[in-house]
Amino acid sequence: MKLVSYAHGGHSHAGLFIDGAIYDLAAGAVAIKQSVPADMNAFLAAGESAMTTARQVQDAVINGSISLNAIDATLLAPVPKPPSCRDAYAFRQHVATARRNRGVDMIPEFDQFPVFYFTNHNSVIGGGDLEVESDHLHKLDFELEAAIVIGRHGKNIPAAEADQYIAGLTIMNDFSARVLQMEEMKLSLGPAKGKDFATSIGPWLVTLDELRDKSAPSSQGVGTVWNLSMKAWHNGTQVSEGNLADMNWTFAEIIERVSYGVEIFPGDVIGSGTVGTGCYLELNGTGALEAKKAGREFMPTWLEDGDSIDLEIEGLGRLSHTVRKALVDRSILAKKKNVEPAAV
Repeated sequence: MKLVSYAHGGHSHAGLFIDGAIYDLAAGAVAIKQSVPADMNAFLAAGESAMTTARQVQDAVINGSISLNAIDATLLAPVPKPPSCRDAYAFRQHVATARRNRGVDMIPEFDQFPVFYFTNHNSVIGGGDLEVESDHLHKLDFELEAAIVIGRHGKNIPAAEADQYIAGLTIMNDFSARVLQMEEMKLSLGPAKGKDFATSIGPWLVTLDELRDKSAPSSQGVGTVWNLSMKAWHNGTQVSEGNLADMNWTFAEIIERVSYGVEIFPGDVIGSGTVGTGCYLELNGTGALEAKKAGREFMPTWLEDGDSIDLEIEGLGRLSHTVRKALVDRSILAKKKNVEPAAV
């Protein structure tokens, strides 16, 4: 199934995306004499019984046994207000290349445990316009990722059981304002302001049964891997390509780490981290090194006001945005403060 959320009457509603059309899930459930919660968070919290009803609605729409009108509406993020949003660091190629480009060695801890950070779950958006402030446009970057949405409550979940907690997969674009990010991370904190303005997921949440033909047990770890091609286009030109199967930590292993000592909840979003070649921070660094070796100049590329950025993952759809600068020009970039240093 492809589960979606759409806006109507000032509220978000859970729906199904079938053959290019949106259908209201709650209305479909009524048509087959069942019921499900109207919004995605409550739907996911209702568990497997709600998923079973949704599959019955989908079957009824496809075979024509119910008459259900398609909805003309704007898609939101599949989970518009997730309880939490984490992002992992699971692709070794991206990490190793980005560190090489900065002139530092690969960190051995990458191969010891899957790391993640929390980002702003209240800034999760779907496709469409991405409105940013002026400081975000100082080296504004995309990040080509996939994400899982948690479908069951749990705690201390072993990796061998963790795939059962995944409701589905979606595309993630972890937008990054690199100047803000690097500025604050010099203080050994973050990423915060460099990341918290927007994380996009969508266009829909694809349940694992629909991806069965592209899945296999991990040969190097625990859990499932999905053989899904990943691509990105900037203003219509392809700039990135990878595969979800190249994750060096599986989502199951990430869930084990995430859930250690804490509860996870239906609707929680967990990103994969950036696929190799999946952002300009990496691409520009590689381009600069190659240009230096060749004795030529290099002009880095970043997202600008009015640009389009499209991410596509096989089986998960296409997530598209247009960058729009906010009308009011504000700045919080570092300014020297005229204060005496604190006594030590």
